[in-house]
Amino acid sequence: MMPSNYFEFEKPLIELNKKISDLKDFMDEKGVDLTDEIITLENKANNLREEIYENLEPAQLLEIARHQERPTTRDYINRISSTFVELHGDRRFGDDLALIGGIAIVEEQPITIIGHQKGQTTNENLERNFGMAHPEGYRKAMRLMKEAEKFNRPVISLINTPGAYPGIGAEERGQAEAIATNLMEMSDLKVPIITIVIGEGGSGGALGIGLGDKIMMFEYSYYSVCSPEACAAILWKDSDEASEAAKALSLTSKDLFDLNIIDKIIKEPIGGAHKDPDQAAKILKDEILAAINELKNIDKDKLIEKRYNKFRKIGEYQRNKEKN
Repeated sequence: MMPSNYFEFEKPLIELNKKISDLKDFMDEKGVDLTDEIITLENKANNLREEIYENLEPAQLLEIARHQERPTTRDYINRISSTFVELHGDRRFGDDLALIGGIAIVEEQPITIIGHQKGQTTNENLERNFGMAHPEGYRKAMRLMKEAEKFNRPVISLINTPGAYPGIGAEERGQAEAIATNLMEMSDLKVPIITIVIGEGGSGGALGIGLGDKIMMFEYSYYSVCSPEACAAILWKDSDEASEAAKALSLTSKDLFDLNIIDKIIKEPIGGAHKDPDQAAKILKDEILAAINELKNIDKDKLIEKRYNKFRKIGEYQRNKEKN
């Protein structure tokens, strides 16, 4: 039986690690020196680990992005900030637990941080609606962003959602309007916005807090117009074709970097952020502080102009003139 935080595609690595563990136990028990054999196997395991993670299929990457132990927004906030004051409610309907936010201090730098919040158990996920925000979540996010603008704080947006919640109540309360309003307001926000996809980046649910001056993705996250399952159900009428859809959607961090949709790929600990959350958080903190330093002294009007031009360029193409 495989450990809970491993994947099926890691099975050869698990078997190799078990051999190493067995040899170490045998060496301790029998007093036989097997150091050279163990070192050889450990080197082989390191090479195999790198080979596996350098050649992931999109469907395998999705498994990592969705892993139940992958650090959440709150996990990162707790690790990167010395102080965090969570703020609640959209002042219209209620407080959406699927999207959290507040004021944080990171290395003496005050920021406003918002993000989708998943759970790591079934009960937590039910409470957090699996990170699928309602309209009040997006309106809460915008309320906090406007407050950040008033007090000249950078906005950090952490994306981790399969999509905005598609329930009847959410639609009745204006889900599409809330997301569209966020896009309009974020395009004109007079403080730096730094957006990082930390896990799943699904559809308008991700885009609703995703418009920024600097857009980054963790290495084993994804960002897509819709989930592969939804895409497969639409195109092939069969959600079992999700692995094919994942290839077609070009949703990996490498795909999106090559398409100039994101600005940077943030390296993760080998195996994914869930293997070493502390190291993943340190990497995230360094990237956030570097991005703030890059953006904080840009004139506000210039910042907005650069943001506008950044998104206008996404999806540009050239049409070759037909030969006569």
